[in-house]
Amino acid sequence: MENIKWVLNKMPKSADEHLSIMSPDNVDKARAFFAGFPQYAVTPLAKLDGMAARLGLGDLFVKDESYRFGLNAFKVLGGAFAIARYIASETGRDIGEITYDYLTSDQLYEDFGQATFYTATDGNHGRGVAWAAQQLGQKAVVHMPKGSAKMRFDNIAKEGAEVTIEEMNYDDCVRLAAAEAARTEHGVVMQDTAWEGYELIPSWIMQGYGCMAQEAIQQLRALEINRPTHVFVQAGVGCMASAVVGYYANLFPSHPPKFIVMEAEAAACLYKGACQGDGSPAIVGGDLSTIMAGLACGEPNTLSWDILRNHADAFLAIPDWVSARGMRMLAAPMRGDPAVVSGESGAVGMGVVDALMTDPTCGALKEALGLDKNSSVLLFSTEGDTDPENYRRIVWGGAYPTVEAQ
Repeated sequence: MENIKWVLNKMPKSADEHLSIMSPDNVDKARAFFAGFPQYAVTPLAKLDGMAARLGLGDLFVKDESYRFGLNAFKVLGGAFAIARYIASETGRDIGEITYDYLTSDQLYEDFGQATFYTATDGNHGRGVAWAAQQLGQKAVVHMPKGSAKMRFDNIAKEGAEVTIEEMNYDDCVRLAAAEAARTEHGVVMQDTAWEGYELIPSWIMQGYGCMAQEAIQQLRALEINRPTHVFVQAGVGCMASAVVGYYANLFPSHPPKFIVMEAEAAACLYKGACQGDGSPAIVGGDLSTIMAGLACGEPNTLSWDILRNHADAFLAIPDWVSARGMRMLAAPMRGDPAVVSGESGAVGMGVVDALMTDPTCGALKEALGLDKNSSVLLFSTEGDTDPENYRRIVWGGAYPTVEAQ
């Protein structure tokens, strides 16, 4: 049984020039954009009092993104907002003028025409881009890495996109999407990772993700909690993690929460970069095989890496069994707590917090992070059962058991 690997962040700080991407003003613009969508609603914040008491925490909250736009995952926030920002830039408009009514009108075609948005995905981001493109009368081409679940493929295809599963890993699918967009008239790469020369669209995607973080803080304040003490956030390329960390670092500049970044062990490029300790990013190659498909990314987003190296407190590499345990805990909660349907990439935070509070081998990290009965912990369940067959295999069938279950 593999243990959680971890490293505290001791990297030298950079000039932090990218933190402003996640300013409250920028996130406000994204939130105002989505407020005009008839499908928009704030997703629930599950308050797990029974679980908090069991684990010895003050409070435990889970932001449940399985309700987002009926798409079972948060990713649409990034793709839809970035498409709107791209259309605004191409038509010379302010994002405040790019309303849902305008985007779904005949006027959009007259002003903008039709673009083809290319992206790579494990499922959730691609579905979000495909949904947004279909809503706005645009085209989408989505490439998925080998081993992608058929249900995730089918869900993207239902949104009208052209979808393929390629015999390559996620990062190579990104390169394929970029190459195809480059040789297509009005082709646009709509990717939630960044690299040299490709940073504007990923920054817009991050701002869209910031809506989730803003909602959570407003929900906590309605419960008379000004800020969480600890925020656990999962990472693939790091786009969502840096959006959450960056927004809260801006919101609480003098007293930020502790930020803990979690990755699938098979694709832990951020963790490995932190282990190097010099501030340079690391890359993980190969098949990146993990049940946490949404985190199976081996090359970090350059914008995200810069934010996380400056503001994350710890980086963790997580074996699959930890996420599987988190899925079961959220599905069968303590008496009085709401159940949360959380998929493989969504439940990792629950599994990690349980391990930190109950496993003696994690005691040093628990102590370093100051987790105790006074802690108010925020987790993000970024997806529901986006692969229902595998979800049932884990939650019902007990796949990827913990030591106690063997």
